[in-house]
Amino acid sequence: MIKTEIQNTCAIQKSRLVNQSPVFYGWIVMLAGTLGLIMTSPGQTYSVSIFIEHFIQDLGISRSLVSTLYTVGTLVGSFAMPIVGRQIDRRGSRLMVVVISVLFGFACVYMGFVSNAIMLGLGFVAIRLFGQGSLGLVSQNVINQWWVRRRGTVMGLSGVLMALLGIGGFPNLINWLIPIHGWRSTYMLLGLALLFVMVPMGLILFRNHPEDYGLEPDGDSAPAADDGETAGKLLEENWSLSEAIRTPVFWILTLSIASIAMLATGLFFHMVSIFKDNGLPATVAASVFVPIALATALANLGSGILVDRVPLRVILVTALILQTLSLGMAQFMQSIELALVYGVVLGTTMGLIRTVSSVGWATYFGRRHLGSITGTASTISIAGSALGPMPLGIARDLLGSYNLALTISAVLPLLLAVASLFVGKPERSA
Repeated sequence: MIKTEIQNTCAIQKSRLVNQSPVFYGWIVMLAGTLGLIMTSPGQTYSVSIFIEHFIQDLGISRSLVSTLYTVGTLVGSFAMPIVGRQIDRRGSRLMVVVISVLFGFACVYMGFVSNAIMLGLGFVAIRLFGQGSLGLVSQNVINQWWVRRRGTVMGLSGVLMALLGIGGFPNLINWLIPIHGWRSTYMLLGLALLFVMVPMGLILFRNHPEDYGLEPDGDSAPAADDGETAGKLLEENWSLSEAIRTPVFWILTLSIASIAMLATGLFFHMVSIFKDNGLPATVAASVFVPIALATALANLGSGILVDRVPLRVILVTALILQTLSLGMAQFMQSIELALVYGVVLGTTMGLIRTVSSVGWATYFGRRHLGSITGTASTISIAGSALGPMPLGIARDLLGSYNLALTISAVLPLLLAVASLFVGKPERSA
């Protein structure tokens, strides 16, 4: 029997939960990993944005300072991603999701006690490191380990749930909780949900690799030794981190993802303020997360199905062009109808780039060193997201408008769209 490289390094384990599951256990892993992605929401910008005005008013600090603290906190948190990725490769997703969820839960509880700018900055470091960064990394990684041939479709389904329950659900949940309990207690409640929901679910349901249990990715049967065609499909070409970072594909993909992370984070972070500048109330800003979520879900699902049938660069270029469009639209939303269209454009962008970022690394570089590769790429993309809020916040305070900063920012995704036309599967030099 031909085995993958991963299986060759692992002793076969027995688990009643895995081996006696009535369905391929990869589906359970997909749901558990998706729950992990949804539970990153307290550390994601679309949720933090609902708290921004409360930070400014309650702590008595400026928008520029909050934006700067968020930038620094996100940037500092990103530095740990290569370490987290290596630990996922070394210790496995199951152990790491428990450790990360506990730390993230306590970080959210801590956010309820912040009383000054320094404490807020430390809180931003923690929720961005453990939430947006680490929990997202380990949850996405574990799904990738169980799926190869149908990875795009499975990630698309995961993205639908993430979009509807995460992007669509959490901002409105927070917007509902704050008037009842206050913003401090709301953050504490989110932390308790992580401790009492995500921690046990991760411990019970996460499993590292299908090969650990004598299974094949996608639930396929192991190929016969003489079945060369099937074996060729199952065997992956696994690149090490040092090999991957020497390819142009790695850098074009990383910088494109980082660009959209940066620009979308800036738009999400200042969502309420941008809408107010366009004469729209904060309630409209919160409600626009619904079309954002729906568009993200549909785009993620559609592109996930297509990603195995069309070149990945087509999806990437489309996402970059739509990001450029959203930056222009943010300057001219004088009606609720335009705001809804803006939400659809921004959501479609997020859905497409999620497909690219969730399947691209495993597709191009294999599963063997996936944690290390995605950890390094995440450092760059999270650092990119860190740079999004600050220039927009400073521009708003100094110029009284976001428009100039939005116009200048639109140049970057256009340039990267051109570069992305040349993204292709890497090849080792002879």
